[in-house]
Amino acid sequence: MSGQFDHELEARLVRYAAIDSQSDAASASSPSSEIQFAMLRLLERELTEMGASDVQLTAYGTVLATIPGTAPGPVIGLLAHVDTAPQFNATGVKPRVIRGYNGGDVTFPDDSALVLSPEEYPYLSEKIGDDLITASGTTLLGADDKAGVAVLMTLARHLLSNPQIAHPTLRLAFTPDEEIGCGVNPQLPKDLGAAFAYTLDGGSVGEIEYESFSADGAEITVTGVSIHPGLAKDKMVNAIHLAAKIIATLPQAAMVPELTEGRDGFIHATGMSGGSSEMKISLIIRDFELAGLAAKGELIRQVCAAVQATEPRATIQCEIRPQYRNMRYWIEKDMTPVNLAYAACRKLGIEPISVPIRGGTDGSRLTEMGVPTPNLFTGMQNIHGPLEWVSVQDMAKATALCLNLVELAAET
Repeated sequence: MSGQFDHELEARLVRYAAIDSQSDAASASSPSSEIQFAMLRLLERELTEMGASDVQLTAYGTVLATIPGTAPGPVIGLLAHVDTAPQFNATGVKPRVIRGYNGGDVTFPDDSALVLSPEEYPYLSEKIGDDLITASGTTLLGADDKAGVAVLMTLARHLLSNPQIAHPTLRLAFTPDEEIGCGVNPQLPKDLGAAFAYTLDGGSVGEIEYESFSADGAEITVTGVSIHPGLAKDKMVNAIHLAAKIIATLPQAAMVPELTEGRDGFIHATGMSGGSSEMKISLIIRDFELAGLAAKGELIRQVCAAVQATEPRATIQCEIRPQYRNMRYWIEKDMTPVNLAYAACRKLGIEPISVPIRGGTDGSRLTEMGVPTPNLFTGMQNIHGPLEWVSVQDMAKATALCLNLVELAAET
């Protein structure tokens, strides 16, 4: 199967990555950004042209399609998300292919100071001879998750073109807004109609993940006392100063993402806006266990209360909202989809690796909503920044994994 899918995967990712489809956390619409429709409508058209059944773009912005089964077996969902992360520039992406990577540093045509080094990123040193895809240096690539999109579209085309391949009915879903935690509409589990599913949204070859962070979001509103600064003596309460005090009071050691790893949770300040009269602070809270998540939320409330006590004329409000929960809580009760993915991986001669995801996927929400959904590798690396890259050959392995998986499912 070596090289069978390489050309198609490369062409698809280069084409898809050039389309701006960033999600927008400040938007209340679904999808959160109009530009995501460029990807959604393209996929709707391509799926229709290749002969998929039941192709539709739902009112909540998800493209659904069916690959009819050629053998008995459980209905399996396969998902990827079309949006790219809002944390870094994704406008004007210029994908480029580095053929037969030689093992040295990778430089970028639009930023001469940017270097992707195998010394800093050892996984790169394992890809000598592979064809790598990166952006040009001023944007992210968007392999998160357009590599997953390319894999599923390649798989769909292959299965529809080769009806002799035994597989159960497959339901494809291409979701918006995964990067801002809004990719799974409450209607999706019913519309998907799958016994279990997989997201194609993982990293290194062999990774099959069924444990994610549990996640909450915190919004702190600091309301001061506003008055003309020339008349402010003993009257003004500056909300900026209080907001800064809250951030400074939150513990840093072993509590922020840049100082944590493995199974450590964190509190991450993602935004601060406003002025002297009112400030808003946005935080995300992450932990693998609910007790740790609750403890971090309580810590934020205690800090807010302590800062409030220093200035009773101000008002500090803290609202903490659930986002998603660790998929392990449900999947470990029935490991069928994980074991099927393990078998499909071993059939490739690759020993599967299961490590906790220091983040979440659409699978976190889908699992919580009743559709067990582990996460499968695509090969994407250094996501959400200008050093993002993916190996075409890793994507081909992900495609072969999915092909093995659906064939094995037909045998059960």
